[in-house]
Amino acid sequence: MEQIILHNVTKEYLVAKKRKGMLGVLRGLIHSEKIRIEAVKGISCTVNQGEIIGFIGPNGAGKSTTIKMMTGIMHPTSGEIYINGLSPQKNRKEVVKGIGVVFGQRSQLYWDLRLGESFELLKRIYRVPEQQYLKTMEELTEVLALGELMDIPVRQLSLGQRMRGEIAAAMIHSPDILFLDEPTIGLDIDAKQGIRDFILAMNRRRKTTVILTSHDLEDVMRLCTRLVVINKGVIVEDGPLEEIVSRMATYRMLVLELAEPVEKLVSSKVEIIRAEGRKLWCKFDHHLYTASEIIHELGQELNIVDLSVKEPDVEDAVANIYHA
Repeated sequence: MEQIILHNVTKEYLVAKKRKGMLGVLRGLIHSEKIRIEAVKGISCTVNQGEIIGFIGPNGAGKSTTIKMMTGIMHPTSGEIYINGLSPQKNRKEVVKGIGVVFGQRSQLYWDLRLGESFELLKRIYRVPEQQYLKTMEELTEVLALGELMDIPVRQLSLGQRMRGEIAAAMIHSPDILFLDEPTIGLDIDAKQGIRDFILAMNRRRKTTVILTSHDLEDVMRLCTRLVVINKGVIVEDGPLEEIVSRMATYRMLVLELAEPVEKLVSSKVEIIRAEGRKLWCKFDHHLYTASEIIHELGQELNIVDLSVKEPDVEDAVANIYHA
């Protein structure tokens, strides 16, 4: 079942043209010249029920703009969007009843209320029946470990605790589609894993469809089965995660802590990206060499104290392929 349909969707902005120098600024105040910016350029795709899809791409690619149009926050300049068969622009109230939205840097909780009071208020806003609310909160409290947080004012919650509350708030009315824009931004490893576990649990238990944007490749790798890659306002890739990420993330990062600093390496399999004192950042093509091969070879020429292997983030990977 196709829950989301985008057909030839565009979004344009009119912005004031910047002029050089003080004289240009004064002229702009008197006569402002507008230029047209096309943020989204004819995007078309469909999303089926129960899919977890990653919308990824570099900053300014059009990801967040597309999400905001799908949720009805923004209106497209042209094209058609349908969420559960309804237009989010023409039928905003009906569409909102079936979706949950979490923006990593924008809160829907009430700062001066206790977390539990925020949930009660949202229950009334969404007009959730009491029995449905109690059942949903029991499930959310268990999966997100909210029990000890319910009586704490939102302003006193840590970032990770607040994000768990944000996601619970988005699920109070039991939406069948969840939009997540950078849900793990700024969180530590444990908090990120908790959010990922919840997303997978809701998808498994309720068949909740999830649309995720994230610069964290780990979020994408652990959650998504399909990727939609957006660059410069157009979809440049749409397909299975493993196939696309394998092409995008051609290299892995190796972070080395050495006994003494070095400026160059004998190995031609590794490229130095950055060096700071005894710390060295390198990259290698994981299609050609395994991490163990690289570590073994570098161990022959360097006195390695500590090391870690890291994936590039999504922004770097997309920029590397599409020269964003």
